[in-house]
Amino acid sequence: MWCFGVPMFNSFEPQVLFQEVPDHISLCFTITGCPLRCKGCHSKDTWPSSAGTHLSDDRFNHYLNQYSQYVSCVLFFGGEWCLEALCSKLKKARESGMSTCLYTGLNDVPDTLKSLLTYIKTGPYIRTLGGLENPNTNQRFIELANGQVLNIKFQESSLNATT
Repeated sequence: MWCFGVPMFNSFEPQVLFQEVPDHISLCFTITGCPLRCKGCHSKDTWPSSAGTHLSDDRFNHYLNQYSQYVSCVLFFGGEWCLEALCSKLKKARESGMSTCLYTGLNDVPDTLKSLLTYIKTGPYIRTLGGLENPNTNQRFIELANGQVLNIKFQESSLNATT
């Protein structure tokens, strides 16, 4: 796969996460080579496209098989800049019966990508507006089947954590 003229679709080792997709345990892939470079980014280590390891179809399938009994969603932090590679992985995840999610700093993505997603988090991080737990955020976490914005679930979790 080629991404911006570079033959790679790299990620860091996946993690199992509990908070990023409400009501799901997610297998998360952090894709490297992010061209957005949002001000205040907490993941600058993902900017170089050479960081991480190539996420081949075989490697991705291995992780899906390894974690299939423990997770219900596959989450990608980034990767929309490598549309073909990302769509290929999302199709495989859906064929495996998983929900799918993308966290992007963009305000929108192509419909071809949305058609493979269950959820999407959109919007760049703006420090003064905060993240999904802040009612004033510019970011939106959307369930694509019905267009429902689920930010309230993050705000409720934040409130519960402080009480």
